[in-house]
Amino acid sequence: MPERDTAPTPAVHRHEWTPDREQLEAASTVFALLADATRLHLLWLLAEGEADVTELANASGAARPAVSQHLAKLRLAHLVHSRKEGRRVVYSLRDGHLRGLVVEALNHADHLMTGEPWHS
Repeated sequence: MPERDTAPTPAVHRHEWTPDREQLEAASTVFALLADATRLHLLWLLAEGEADVTELANASGAARPAVSQHLAKLRLAHLVHSRKEGRRVVYSLRDGHLRGLVVEALNHADHLMTGEPWHS
């Protein structure tokens, strides 16, 4: 087999920028928080619009204390926003990027479960 005269061609880099270590760490934290099924469900519910703990507990089937703890983690990670409305606290997604991640992750899971063809 003849020797190659040139180095292997590097993978094509199509991104406009390269993330630094801090950005990669921040993104991995988001994915770690999304890795919990209850938190993912809560974020999916919030992707439809804002809600309080009681509404989220009823919709998710999780206990109110568990929902409160998950929301506290998500709030501390700056993934959800909270505001007071009288005695109740209303939660919403912080931004559309998170909504996109949640929806895409669940669409990916749907393809895995149903065998629907993959998108390119």
